[in-house]
Amino acid sequence: MEAKITPPAKQPPARPAPRLYLATPPVEDAREFAGKISGALNEADIAAVLLRLVPADERTLINRVKAIAPAVHAADIALIIEGHAEIVAHSGADGAHLPDMESLQEAGPRLKPDNRIVGAGGMHTRHDAMIAAEDGADYIMFGEPDADGNRPSFDAILDRIEWWSEVFEIPCVAWAGSLEEIGELRAAGADFIAVGEFVFADPRGLGPALADVTVHLSAKAPA
Repeated sequence: MEAKITPPAKQPPARPAPRLYLATPPVEDAREFAGKISGALNEADIAAVLLRLVPADERTLINRVKAIAPAVHAADIALIIEGHAEIVAHSGADGAHLPDMESLQEAGPRLKPDNRIVGAGGMHTRHDAMIAAEDGADYIMFGEPDADGNRPSFDAILDRIEWWSEVFEIPCVAWAGSLEEIGELRAAGADFIAVGEFVFADPRGLGPALADVTVHLSAKAPA
């Protein structure tokens, strides 16, 4: 019998490590906050900063964004405002994160002609996420806390990310509530991982906290 040489099984290409999506706490003193983040943004591979603003009149909101935008753009990072799509064009921001289907369908068409980033949050069902993609969202976010700080179960978040990454090309952002969640979110197929409260609350400061996030991004998920 003629011997045969069996070629090695082809391995699927490795997924690139997800990039970070940094969600700020609600900001009121924009100049102080810009100083706080400007020295820390180079500690990790951050794709975007999601700027959340304390409510105020439109002019005040615009001025806050203008005070923070130079620090973010100097690090070659996109600046996205949570809500407030109406001020994006006048503030120096790169887009808006729209927290529910209603705001996405109302504001998204106004942002797209200017090539602004349109992010979609508040996706309560798979159907919501698919409709958001059809409506032109540039990314879909899963797992973010609601106004009361509640999130879906972590298993449900992982399930949603695995489904999305297998079926759709539009990137997804997975919200990490702690360092320990990062590895599993990466393994599930997240394109971006959002970190927020726990990095800003780190007593060592934002820079060391982001450095720890980078370590967890490169580590393998637990078996």
